[in-house]
Amino acid sequence: MGAEQGRVLPERPRSGRSSRSPRVAVAGVTAVIMALGASAGCSGGSGTSTGAHGPTSVVPSAASPVLSATASPATAATSPAPTPRGPVAAEMSIPSIGVEGLDIVPYEGTTDDRAGTRIQDRGVAASPYGEHGGVGPGEVGNYLVTAHRLSAGGPLRELPSVEAGDKIHITTEDTVYTYEITETRTTSFRSARSLAEQRAPVPGEPGEKPTRAMITLSTCATPEDNAAGNFWRDAQNNPEHRIDKIGVLTSTRPA
Repeated sequence: MGAEQGRVLPERPRSGRSSRSPRVAVAGVTAVIMALGASAGCSGGSGTSTGAHGPTSVVPSAASPVLSATASPATAATSPAPTPRGPVAAEMSIPSIGVEGLDIVPYEGTTDDRAGTRIQDRGVAASPYGEHGGVGPGEVGNYLVTAHRLSAGGPLRELPSVEAGDKIHITTEDTVYTYEITETRTTSFRSARSLAEQRAPVPGEPGEKPTRAMITLSTCATPEDNAAGNFWRDAQNNPEHRIDKIGVLTSTRPA
Protein backbone atom coordinates (compact mmCIF):
# COMPACT_ATOMS: atom_id res chain seq x y z
CA MET A 1 0.00 0.00 0.00
CA GLY A 2 1.43 3.38 -0.92
CA ALA A 3 2.37 5.79 1.85
CA GLU A 4 0.35 8.97 2.16
CA GLN A 5 0.93 12.24 3.93
CA GLY A 6 -1.70 13.50 6.31
CA ARG A 7 -2.66 16.45 8.43
CA VAL A 8 -2.70 15.95 12.16
CA LEU A 9 -4.84 18.08 14.42
CA PRO A 10 -2.96 19.59 17.40
CA GLU A 11 -3.32 18.05 20.84
CA ARG A 12 -4.35 19.73 24.08
CA PRO A 13 -1.79 19.82 26.91
CA ARG A 14 -2.06 16.82 29.23
CA SER A 15 -3.46 17.40 32.70
CA GLY A 16 -2.09 15.83 35.86
CA ARG A 17 -5.26 13.82 36.48
CA SER A 18 -5.18 10.04 36.08
CA SER A 19 -8.06 10.24 33.61
CA ARG A 20 -7.24 13.03 31.19
CA SER A 21 -9.87 15.16 29.54
CA PRO A 22 -9.95 14.61 25.76
CA ARG A 23 -8.17 17.08 23.57
CA VAL A 24 -10.35 19.03 21.20
CA ALA A 25 -9.36 19.59 17.57
CA VAL A 26 -9.78 23.25 16.62
CA ALA A 27 -11.23 23.74 13.13
CA GLY A 28 -9.17 25.89 10.82
CA VAL A 29 -5.89 25.43 12.68
CA THR A 30 -2.76 25.18 10.51
CA ALA A 31 -2.19 21.51 9.66
CA VAL A 32 1.16 19.88 10.29
CA ILE A 33 2.65 17.94 7.40
CA MET A 34 3.94 14.70 8.84
CA ALA A 35 7.57 13.74 8.14
CA LEU A 36 8.54 10.59 6.30
CA GLY A 37 9.32 7.63 8.47
CA ALA A 38 7.85 4.49 9.92
CA SER A 39 8.21 2.16 12.80
CA ALA A 40 6.98 -1.32 13.57
CA GLY A 41 3.39 -1.41 12.34
CA CYS A 42 0.31 -3.49 12.96
CA SER A 43 -2.06 -5.43 10.71
CA GLY A 44 -4.93 -8.09 10.77
CA GLY A 45 -5.98 -11.17 8.47
CA SER A 46 -7.88 -12.47 5.51
CA GLY A 47 -10.73 -14.91 5.44
CA THR A 48 -14.46 -14.75 5.98
CA SER A 49 -16.35 -13.05 8.79
CA THR A 50 -19.92 -13.40 9.89
CA GLY A 51 -21.49 -10.59 11.86
CA ALA A 52 -24.16 -7.96 11.96
CA HIS A 53 -24.04 -7.53 8.19
CA GLY A 54 -23.90 -11.22 7.19
CA PRO A 55 -20.97 -13.14 5.64
CA THR A 56 -18.24 -11.03 4.10
CA SER A 57 -15.10 -12.36 2.44
CA VAL A 58 -11.63 -10.98 1.95
CA VAL A 59 -8.99 -12.22 -0.43
CA PRO A 60 -6.59 -14.67 1.29
CA SER A 61 -2.91 -15.03 0.58
CA ALA A 62 -1.21 -18.38 0.45
CA ALA A 63 0.22 -18.09 3.95
CA SER A 64 -2.57 -16.10 5.53
CA PRO A 65 -3.97 -17.24 8.88
CA VAL A 66 -7.73 -17.39 9.17
CA LEU A 67 -8.86 -15.64 12.33
CA SER A 68 -12.15 -16.68 13.88
CA ALA A 69 -15.05 -14.24 13.86
CA THR A 70 -17.64 -13.68 16.51
CA ALA A 71 -20.87 -11.83 16.12
CA SER A 72 -24.06 -10.79 17.80
CA PRO A 73 -27.06 -8.92 16.45
CA ALA A 74 -26.36 -5.21 16.04
CA THR A 75 -27.80 -3.02 18.77
CA ALA A 76 -29.62 0.12 17.70
CA ALA A 77 -28.36 3.36 19.21
CA THR A 78 -30.55 4.65 22.00
CA SER A 79 -29.76 8.24 21.09
CA PRO A 80 -29.66 9.84 17.64
CA ALA A 81 -26.21 10.49 16.26
CA PRO A 82 -25.10 14.12 16.55
CA THR A 83 -24.78 16.53 13.67
CA PRO A 84 -21.29 16.11 12.14
CA ARG A 85 -18.88 18.65 13.60
CA GLY A 86 -15.63 17.50 12.07
CA PRO A 87 -12.78 15.45 13.54
CA VAL A 88 -12.16 15.80 17.26
CA ALA A 89 -9.62 14.37 19.67
CA ALA A 90 -10.99 11.85 22.14
CA GLU A 91 -10.11 9.22 24.72
CA MET A 92 -11.05 5.54 24.59
CA SER A 93 -11.75 3.04 27.34
CA ILE A 94 -12.30 -0.70 26.84
CA PRO A 95 -13.17 -2.13 30.27
CA SER A 96 -13.02 -5.79 29.18
CA ILE A 97 -9.27 -5.55 28.44
CA GLY A 98 -8.24 -2.84 30.90
CA VAL A 99 -7.75 0.00 28.43
CA GLU A 100 -8.54 3.34 30.04
CA GLY A 101 -8.09 6.91 28.79
CA LEU A 102 -6.19 6.00 25.59
CA ASP A 103 -5.74 9.17 23.55
CA ILE A 104 -7.17 9.13 20.01
CA VAL A 105 -5.56 11.66 17.66
CA PRO A 106 -7.45 12.54 14.44
CA TYR A 107 -5.53 13.10 11.22
CA GLU A 108 -6.39 13.52 7.56
CA GLY A 109 -5.47 10.35 5.71
CA THR A 110 -6.24 6.66 5.64
CA THR A 111 -5.73 3.79 8.07
CA ASP A 112 -2.10 3.02 8.88
CA ASP A 113 -0.58 5.37 6.33
CA ARG A 114 2.69 7.19 7.09
CA ALA A 115 1.05 9.93 9.18
CA GLY A 116 -1.17 7.50 11.04
CA THR A 117 1.69 5.13 11.81
CA ARG A 118 3.79 7.96 13.26
CA ILE A 119 0.92 8.88 15.59
CA GLN A 120 0.64 5.27 16.73
CA ASP A 121 4.39 5.17 17.31
CA ARG A 122 3.82 7.67 20.16
CA GLY A 123 1.83 5.03 22.05
CA VAL A 124 -1.59 6.52 21.29
CA ALA A 125 -4.40 5.68 18.88
CA ALA A 126 -4.96 7.33 15.50
CA SER A 127 -8.23 8.08 13.71
CA PRO A 128 -8.18 8.95 9.99
CA TYR A 129 -10.76 11.22 8.41
CA GLY A 130 -11.30 12.74 4.98
CA GLU A 131 -11.81 11.23 1.56
CA HIS A 132 -10.15 7.91 2.48
CA GLY A 133 -10.81 7.94 6.21
CA GLY A 134 -13.81 7.74 8.49
CA VAL A 135 -16.16 9.93 10.52
CA GLY A 136 -15.87 11.46 13.98
CA PRO A 137 -17.05 10.01 17.30
CA GLY A 138 -20.78 9.31 17.37
CA GLU A 139 -21.37 10.31 13.76
CA VAL A 140 -23.26 8.18 11.27
CA GLY A 141 -20.71 6.10 9.37
CA ASN A 142 -17.50 4.27 10.30
CA TYR A 143 -15.37 5.74 13.10
CA LEU A 144 -11.94 4.19 12.46
CA VAL A 145 -9.46 3.84 15.34
CA THR A 146 -6.07 2.13 15.04
CA ALA A 147 -3.24 1.53 17.52
CA HIS A 148 -0.23 -0.74 17.94
CA ARG A 149 -0.48 -4.15 19.49
CA LEU A 150 3.20 -4.89 20.10
CA SER A 151 5.28 -1.73 19.73
CA ALA A 152 5.02 1.69 21.43
CA GLY A 153 3.71 0.13 24.63
CA GLY A 154 1.18 -2.06 22.82
CA PRO A 155 -1.98 -0.17 23.88
CA LEU A 156 -4.21 -2.61 21.96
CA ARG A 157 -2.22 -5.73 22.89
CA GLU A 158 -5.35 -7.49 24.13
CA LEU A 159 -7.75 -6.33 21.40
CA PRO A 160 -8.10 -9.87 19.95
CA SER A 161 -9.71 -10.86 23.28
CA VAL A 162 -12.55 -8.35 22.89
CA GLU A 163 -15.82 -10.19 22.31
CA ALA A 164 -19.28 -9.44 20.98
CA GLY A 165 -21.22 -7.51 23.60
CA ASP A 166 -18.17 -5.77 25.08
CA LYS A 167 -18.48 -1.99 25.48
CA ILE A 168 -16.22 0.70 24.03
CA HIS A 169 -16.43 4.18 25.56
CA ILE A 170 -15.27 7.17 23.49
CA THR A 171 -15.06 10.45 25.42
CA THR A 172 -14.80 13.86 23.77
CA GLU A 173 -14.79 17.23 25.52
CA ASP A 174 -18.52 17.14 26.21
CA THR A 175 -19.91 13.68 25.36
CA VAL A 176 -19.36 10.00 26.12
CA TYR A 177 -20.28 7.69 23.23
CA THR A 178 -20.75 4.02 24.07
CA TYR A 179 -20.42 1.42 21.34
CA GLU A 180 -21.13 -2.31 21.61
CA ILE A 181 -18.96 -4.80 19.72
CA THR A 182 -20.97 -6.91 17.29
CA GLU A 183 -18.40 -8.77 15.19
CA THR A 184 -14.77 -9.49 14.38
CA ARG A 185 -13.40 -9.02 10.88
CA THR A 186 -9.96 -9.38 9.35
CA THR A 187 -8.26 -7.17 6.79
CA SER A 188 -5.49 -7.94 4.30
CA PHE A 189 -3.19 -5.09 3.32
CA ARG A 190 -2.49 -6.99 0.09
CA SER A 191 -6.11 -6.92 -1.04
CA ALA A 192 -7.68 -3.71 -2.35
CA ARG A 193 -11.11 -5.21 -1.80
CA SER A 194 -10.31 -6.09 1.81
CA LEU A 195 -9.02 -2.58 2.52
CA ALA A 196 -12.15 -1.10 0.93
CA GLU A 197 -14.31 -3.26 3.20
CA GLN A 198 -12.43 -2.12 6.30
CA ARG A 199 -12.70 1.58 5.43
CA ALA A 200 -16.26 1.55 4.05
CA PRO A 201 -18.90 3.77 5.74
CA VAL A 202 -20.67 0.48 6.52
CA PRO A 203 -17.83 -1.88 7.56
CA GLY A 204 -17.58 -4.83 5.21
CA GLU A 205 -20.03 -3.38 2.69
CA PRO A 206 -18.41 -0.89 0.28
CA GLY A 207 -20.99 1.18 -1.55
CA GLU A 208 -23.67 0.85 1.14
CA LYS A 209 -25.08 4.07 2.57
CA PRO A 210 -24.61 4.24 6.36
CA THR A 211 -27.68 4.72 8.54
CA ARG A 212 -26.11 4.46 11.99
CA ALA A 213 -22.95 5.26 13.89
CA MET A 214 -20.40 2.45 13.91
CA ILE A 215 -16.81 1.92 15.03
CA THR A 216 -13.87 -0.13 13.73
CA LEU A 217 -11.03 -0.81 16.18
CA SER A 218 -7.99 -2.19 14.40
CA THR A 219 -4.61 -3.60 15.37
CA CYS A 220 -2.02 -5.96 13.92
CA ALA A 221 -2.05 -9.72 13.56
CA THR A 222 1.76 -9.82 13.62
CA PRO A 223 2.07 -12.88 15.90
CA GLU A 224 -0.46 -14.79 13.82
CA ASP A 225 1.21 -13.82 10.54
CA ASN A 226 4.66 -14.74 11.83
CA ALA A 227 3.43 -18.08 13.16
CA ALA A 228 2.06 -18.85 9.68
CA GLY A 229 5.40 -17.96 8.08
CA ASN A 230 3.99 -14.78 6.53
CA PHE A 231 6.67 -12.10 6.94
CA TRP A 232 5.39 -9.67 4.28
CA ARG A 233 5.58 -6.00 5.33
CA ASP A 234 4.44 -2.76 3.68
CA ALA A 235 6.29 0.58 3.49
CA GLN A 236 5.33 1.36 7.11
CA ASN A 237 6.48 -2.10 8.25
CA ASN A 238 2.85 -3.16 8.74
CA PRO A 239 2.38 -6.93 8.35
CA GLU A 240 -0.25 -8.16 5.95
CA HIS A 241 -3.15 -8.67 8.30
CA ARG A 242 -5.17 -6.69 10.81
CA ILE A 243 -7.70 -7.75 13.41
CA ASP A 244 -10.77 -5.49 13.34
CA LYS A 245 -13.48 -5.26 15.98
CA ILE A 246 -16.73 -3.73 14.71
CA GLY A 247 -19.30 -2.06 16.95
CA VAL A 248 -22.44 0.06 16.87
CA LEU A 249 -23.35 3.13 18.92
CA THR A 250 -25.77 2.21 21.70
CA SER A 251 -25.91 5.32 23.88
CA THR A 252 -24.60 8.83 24.48
CA ARG A 253 -24.38 10.93 27.64
CA PRO A 254 -22.76 14.17 28.77
CA ALA A 255 -19.11 13.83 29.73
